[in-house]
Amino acid sequence: MKSMKNFLPIIIAILIAILPAPSGLDDYAWRYFAVFIGVVVGLVLEPLPGAVVGLIGVVVVALLNHWALFPADKLADPHFKAAKTAFSWAVSGFTNGTVWLIFGAFMFALGYEKTGLGRRIALWLVKTMGKRSLTLGYAIMIADTVLAPFTPSNTARSGGTIFPVIRNLPPLYDSNPDDESRKRIGTYLMWTAIASTCVTSSLFLTALAPNLLAVALTQSSTGILIGWGDWFMAAAPVCILLLILVPLLSYWLCPPQVKSGTAVSEWAAQELTHMGRLTRNELLLLCFVVMALLMWIFAGQYIAGALVGLLVISLMLVTRIVTWDDILANKSAWNTLVWFATLVALAGGLSKVGFVSWFGQLVGSHISGLNATLAMIILAVIFFVLHYLFASVTAHTTALLPVILAAASGIPGIHMEMFVFVLVPMLGLMGIITPYGTGPSPVYYGSGFIPGSTWWKLGAVFGLLYLVVWLGLGLPWLEIVFS
Repeated sequence: MKSMKNFLPIIIAILIAILPAPSGLDDYAWRYFAVFIGVVVGLVLEPLPGAVVGLIGVVVVALLNHWALFPADKLADPHFKAAKTAFSWAVSGFTNGTVWLIFGAFMFALGYEKTGLGRRIALWLVKTMGKRSLTLGYAIMIADTVLAPFTPSNTARSGGTIFPVIRNLPPLYDSNPDDESRKRIGTYLMWTAIASTCVTSSLFLTALAPNLLAVALTQSSTGILIGWGDWFMAAAPVCILLLILVPLLSYWLCPPQVKSGTAVSEWAAQELTHMGRLTRNELLLLCFVVMALLMWIFAGQYIAGALVGLLVISLMLVTRIVTWDDILANKSAWNTLVWFATLVALAGGLSKVGFVSWFGQLVGSHISGLNATLAMIILAVIFFVLHYLFASVTAHTTALLPVILAAASGIPGIHMEMFVFVLVPMLGLMGIITPYGTGPSPVYYGSGFIPGSTWWKLGAVFGLLYLVVWLGLGLPWLEIVFS
């Protein structure tokens, strides 16, 4: 059984590759898709660590560039350097800003851990809200919601600010990653955090960078301009309901073994007393974190979010809050860096070879005769489900949004402005379905508290819930708004 698990991704990739390419799709694009599906199957089954699976996929495509990456007319150009271009594509994920922002989030967590600031904050949370595990979940959700309108990066908000704090909570309950003790409370808290940030990313226009990209693409494609208030009015009824439900649903579906108890809260108060006053390193780290948060909120047009993370890492090194050996020893951070960088390259390749645009046009041609409302629902479901193929909401937005909007504009009877508000705010919600679906996902996945099998199961359940509630309640709400 284990050997089959090891070889199944290869077998599936080969079987797809030897099938004839669908009409309208080039052979090389179909073969690239075969390799990509093999990688996705490998990420689901995990015969090897996710970073290794992604690295192998990139290497295979780069080595077989004449077969799966470049069209014949480009290869026929004597000035085209296929090998060099293939290598540039293979390492392109390592120049992605989100990848380095994720890396910075891991280093923030290292600083919280080494200085004790994370433990102090965690103890304070446990002291004030630790009598019930459920209230801890709501505290995480509320913290993300408060930060969301001012932080146009859920990686910075959740991965860089929320995660370093809650990472220190599970050990207080003897809940550790990578063993069964994670079920005591770690899995519940981590899942609540990622599920909450996916909803807040849809609630506010400024809570997710791809939201702003989507607004620009929508205006250029349809002429429809989306304002901050318009977005909030469209998303608020559904997203606020989901935020209220997320901690409770997480509590039911990945129930913590630790439910309540006053002894833990009393112990936390005693530990805070023993820790004494804030130390020099804690104060410095607190200043650096606040500085980073303010720069992420207010200085995004002047300095990239990833560069802010690297700046804070540099400051932590200069002030000796952490050492270079500490950073080198952080295996989770380096593993996540490689894993996510390779997936970004692979997902970008789907657009590069033309697979995504072909698929969007194919779908549009098949539903052009349907009822307008049904067509909107089908297109929205396709837009949501296809996020399984993307390791970046930005890539998904860039590749698919114009195609889906183009397909909708050709269907008689569709209210395009309403359809835009059905489609675009889903960008945050869809991030929940995979452990690579949105910026902070690899941070929580890499924590060890949410195993791959658990993520895929919970991701499917929460993804379906988000989609059904969004369309079931959101569509009637938008019909009222635009009536």
